Amino acid sequence: MSKTRIPLGDNVYLTYVPAVKFKTDFLSAQFITPLRRETAGLNALLPAVLERGSRRYPDMERLSAALDLLYGANVEYTVRKRGENQLWGFVATCVDGAFLPEGRSLLGELAEIMGDLICHPAMEDGLLRGDYVRSERSNLLDAIRSVINDKGAYAGRRLLEEMCAGEPYGLSRLGDETSVAAITPESLTEHYRQQIASARLELFYCGRQSLEEAQAACGRILRDLPRAGAQAPAMVLPHPPRGECRLVREAMDVTQGKLGVGFSVETEDRDAALVMNAMFGGTSNSKLFLHVREKLSLCYYASSSYHRSKNMITVSSGIEFQNYQKALDEILRQLDAMARGDWEEWELEGTRSCIANGHRSLADSAGRLEDFYMGQIATGQDQEPESLLEAALQVTPERIMAAARSVRPDTIYFLTGKEDAHA
Repeated sequence: MSKTRIPLGDNVYLTYVPAVKFKTDFLSAQFITPLRRETAGLNALLPAVLERGSRRYPDMERLSAALDLLYGANVEYTVRKRGENQLWGFVATCVDGAFLPEGRSLLGELAEIMGDLICHPAMEDGLLRGDYVRSERSNLLDAIRSVINDKGAYAGRRLLEEMCAGEPYGLSRLGDETSVAAITPESLTEHYRQQIASARLELFYCGRQSLEEAQAACGRILRDLPRAGAQAPAMVLPHPPRGECRLVREAMDVTQGKLGVGFSVETEDRDAALVMNAMFGGTSNSKLFLHVREKLSLCYYASSSYHRSKNMITVSSGIEFQNYQKALDEILRQLDAMARGDWEEWELEGTRSCIANGHRSLADSAGRLEDFYMGQIATGQDQEPESLLEAALQVTPERIMAAARSVRPDTIYFLTGKEDAHA
């Protein structure tokens, strides 16, 4: 599936992906800005407030009615972290005109609504509406606080915070509770004006419309967009290896331990590192799943993720408190097995099959394609799913072993129970 990326204005670009297999038009507008502690909460709150209404549709009731007239079109706000950048904006879908009785294209009207939300939000006395700011600020605070209720997600976030302390990658896409609580209509309005004027704006279209039609629709979003200066996305730097592995232990009132292990990856052969991680803990046929979980029953779950832009691996597992050392030792033992080439041919072939299925399935969802290309743009990459897949399938066992030998334990995070902490 080929894409076309063209400039539309000052620090504004359109990625166009033609796809006749879909019956809907998919349109996205994403502002890309460096992830910083002082602005993360502002960026997370901003699109939620903008979605509440515009000058033309000042409340969600009237906005919903306008979308209903477009055969149930949909607009949703998004907040993402990709590499060391934060992405905030909107994604929208509508039925393609080819499937409507009158053949009417809805894309331009949908873009008009999205542009109105971005460029002409609902305001009072020159500020974003205070009631909208307060309501969405409360929702965002609830979302930040609720992370602790999912101990697996909490442990994963804490591992990244500790491993990437001092790096933007360690920050949450939602910001932190203290900074969000301090946001006012005045501070959010000031930030809004700065963002839409200078942050990189990436537009994305996937569907049956021509490039010219998609470009014309995007022109409705840009028509009233103020641009002054250009803020480039942050460069994503690899995680610097730690000289000595660090242990962080935290106690809570929990009945199941959460063990997370972060590894720095020193090889530059990232295709090999990707395949190696998939064999190590990235699939249901991986070393961690088959040995640590199934064979030895040392954990309730165990998996690993490769953070390609940062060149690091994180392992997540749920264990009994008393199995901490056994589980950790076995995780490291399986990594050593990868470095020694201690695997069967079916393990490698199964991993290649899983990677292939994952890449090919991207083409089945316009939303997944958008997320893939936005991630590429935000992390300074320019590869197609097909080229990434081809590179992964060409990785040899020797390259996999070399990648595994370059992996170094960096940070261990263990969430344990309060009684176990005092044992």
